[in-house]
Amino acid sequence: MNFGRGPPVVLNVGGTRYSFSREVLKDFPLRRVSRLHGCLSEQDVLEVCDDYDRERNEYFFDRHSEAFGFIMLYVRHGHLRFVPHMCELSFYNEMIYWGLEGSHLDYCCQRRLDDRMSETCTYYAAEEPPGEAAGAAEGKGRRPAAAEGGKWLERMRRTFEEPTSSVAAQVLATVSILFVIVSMVVLCASTLPEWRAAENRSVEEQSRYTAESVREPSGIIEAICIGWFTAECIVRFIVSKNKCEFVRRPLNIIDLLAITPYYISVLMTVFTGENSQLQRAGVTLRVLRMMRIFWVIKLARHFIGLQTLGLTLKRCYREMVMLLVFICVAMAIFSALSQLLENGLDLGTKNKDYASIPAACWWVIISMTTVGYGDMCPITVPGRILGGICVVSGIVLLALPITFIYHSFVQCYHELKFRSARYSRSLSAEFLN
Repeated sequence: MNFGRGPPVVLNVGGTRYSFSREVLKDFPLRRVSRLHGCLSEQDVLEVCDDYDRERNEYFFDRHSEAFGFIMLYVRHGHLRFVPHMCELSFYNEMIYWGLEGSHLDYCCQRRLDDRMSETCTYYAAEEPPGEAAGAAEGKGRRPAAAEGGKWLERMRRTFEEPTSSVAAQVLATVSILFVIVSMVVLCASTLPEWRAAENRSVEEQSRYTAESVREPSGIIEAICIGWFTAECIVRFIVSKNKCEFVRRPLNIIDLLAITPYYISVLMTVFTGENSQLQRAGVTLRVLRMMRIFWVIKLARHFIGLQTLGLTLKRCYREMVMLLVFICVAMAIFSALSQLLENGLDLGTKNKDYASIPAACWWVIISMTTVGYGDMCPITVPGRILGGICVVSGIVLLALPITFIYHSFVQCYHELKFRSARYSRSLSAEFLN
């Protein structure tokens, strides 16, 4: 195959030869092939391919020739499909080797790959981008100081972002978890009547930040926890690569929501003191103090289960929206019918619990989810028949999107578990070294 003019470059993939010009090599869609253009020595070439013939300018790749033929069809025509009678995971492995991802596949093949991965719980790690590899090599050869600084920042980044990446990261994660647990215990205990009686404080005084409360044991513990969380957030912000991306991350937003109320409450206390303005701000301070419950979500940094839940909700937002639409439509229909049958027909058996459609919506939602508190129920025969239909419809409507959400949850769990196993292997190597 000849893809252009100029001195030919020959790729030999599993015995099949492809020839094209060096100009095409520079911007080739396959990342591994395009890396050949930046190779300056034979050693660099052998890091990309398996062998090299200088006389014939031929590069040898010991890979599946038929799979590469289908990949070359994608290069020419823009459509990538699986090779017939070839395992999807094996073809996906070839794709990763040449620098492609699952998103390059056509939609039908993407679904086949997702189903196959879900069945076998197999995941592949993408190859390191050539730009980073080249930058690292350049840093080693020409700018050792800059490379050393970048390596230190990367280690700091992994220490704070990946709890299983090193021993120091595990210690830091354990300390952070302890602070979260202590702060939650203090928050829960501070609402007990015995705790308030022991400190001789009323409900209103318990929800205010005063100079005296800060000197109490609960105030001291809270200040220490806030100091730790603040220092951790600042360090993570400093060592992050992209500051804007750091601010946009959901977990970092939760950190800010958990830390900011404490400082706002302290500032309000400083500026208002013990006068009536603080009394009027009591409700606001209670809300701000209870926002510390967001610290529990910080545990998502250290537990795969919570990470899986967040990633599943992120990937299945369409299914979640579809589920909410189903519920809203059914709630509108059944609430209107139940209000009509129980209260609107004036048959002498009016049910005051169904005086309005919004009031009937509460009965519909607890019936569709099969909770059934029993605080309100139909008393007429048509109303009870409608209630049975409502319960059965709720089971069916809730079950329809659950299958998609379940498969996504399993896939996200194994993906995060595979990623954690990679860092655990690096941790084992670091410990042995």
